[in-house]
Amino acid sequence: MIPWACPAAQYETHKNAIEAAIARVLDSGTYVLGPEVERFERAFADYCDLAHAIGTGSGTDALFLALRSLGIGLGDEVITVSHTALATVAAIIATGATPVLVDVDAVFYTMDPARIEEAVGPRTKAIVAVHLYGQSADLEPIGAIAKRHQLRLIEDCAQAAGARYRGRRVGSIGDLACFSFYPTKNLGAIGDGGMVTTRDAALASRVRRLHQYGWNEDRETDDVGVNSRLDSLQAAILGAKLPHLEADNARRAAIAARYGEGLSALPLALPATAKGCTHVYYLYVVACDERNALMKHLGRHGIGYGIHYPVPVHLQKGYAERVRIPERGLIVTERLVQRIVSLPIYPELGDAEVERGIAVIRDFYRT
Repeated sequence: MIPWACPAAQYETHKNAIEAAIARVLDSGTYVLGPEVERFERAFADYCDLAHAIGTGSGTDALFLALRSLGIGLGDEVITVSHTALATVAAIIATGATPVLVDVDAVFYTMDPARIEEAVGPRTKAIVAVHLYGQSADLEPIGAIAKRHQLRLIEDCAQAAGARYRGRRVGSIGDLACFSFYPTKNLGAIGDGGMVTTRDAALASRVRRLHQYGWNEDRETDDVGVNSRLDSLQAAILGAKLPHLEADNARRAAIAARYGEGLSALPLALPATAKGCTHVYYLYVVACDERNALMKHLGRHGIGYGIHYPVPVHLQKGYAERVRIPERGLIVTERLVQRIVSLPIYPELGDAEVERGIAVIRDFYRT
């Protein structure tokens, strides 16, 4: 079976550097925060071309802390999309705020800027723009709307480490940005991990206090925080892998290009890259009306697949009661989730495996 993602293959590729990083932490005797976390935070901030990066326990926690640092809580509203990982909306709900979910663009599957204005109300405080599948949301019009309504803009970069929007790294454009280092991500830990990035020193300081009980440098508090620190072992592992992120993303792009060549003549909607965006292909998502039959065919021939995401957040039990959607509904989102399927893509995926996947899909359309 060729899986749609393979974190173990990534470990094998960087095994020597990862094991050396782990040994360094174990030998140091410093297992919470300390120099490994500081070193990775600095390296990641530099990579994103900004001043501040604060490690967190997960990408979900990064979003929660970013929202909290802006004072968002009970009674407030935050605009985002329903076509995203549950974490995006779960983090908003965790603050006490209400998620207001808007539709996505029918071509790029990211937040549709044309649908935002109708969702803005007197309680709206922020927009969380999700960079989906490895590609940035259209931040220029989204940012203009945020500015016009005096809203804060948070980038959800969980699926887009290394991507660019009009020449700038994602994570360096909004007021704050949040990354996930879940093992399947482009930059993945061997466990959970996350990061908040920002250019704003005051916001960075607030996030840093909130991620450890609300403490300042003297371990005194002026607000209630949580315990969400990036683990020292994970920071060391991520630090070992970060220098390879550009090459890994380039390999993903090469695989995506070959898929595009091999599948272009078929009745599939292939991933589209928006003008001015650099796509890093966390996922390679195609869409078709025969999705379920195609998945069965892939499974029979040993080709892994996924659906990202099968049920929109606004239709998920436990979440549906906590979110608000516009009166016109989320037509594009609800249609999209019936048609999408994610094909295998990761840096270690071999050329022969890519060709096998293409051949199996071509065979499906010949039968």
